[in-house]
Amino acid sequence: MTRVPRGYIARRRRAKMRSFASNFRGAHLRLNRMITQQVRRAFVSSHRDRVRQKRDFRRLWISRINAATRIHKVFDNYSKLIHNLYKKELILNRKILAQVAVLNPNNLYTISNKIKIIN
Repeated sequence: MTRVPRGYIARRRRAKMRSFASNFRGAHLRLNRMITQQVRRAFVSSHRDRVRQKRDFRRLWISRINAATRIHKVFDNYSKLIHNLYKKELILNRKILAQVAVLNPNNLYTISNKIKIIN
């Protein structure tokens, strides 16, 4: 009986996985089963860390704003600043506030003067 060449579907699937593993080393680059496991693990890690990165940056921005408000005596703490921002409907996101606090504290002081509530 003559030899029948196999189809291309499995080869194409393995080649696709191999393309994702192009920067791996050793058996993780050469063995199909190992490639599949490592690529799957890499995708899980990248998804998890994208979510974690958002969380970490938000924490960093909040701590920067809190430090700047305490140092420059804008408010007692971060929560009072944010509370008064929402009260005055002056919505600035934390990323922008953190950049203002680090790069130009005078502008942070100006923002705080706009939202200070006289009791």
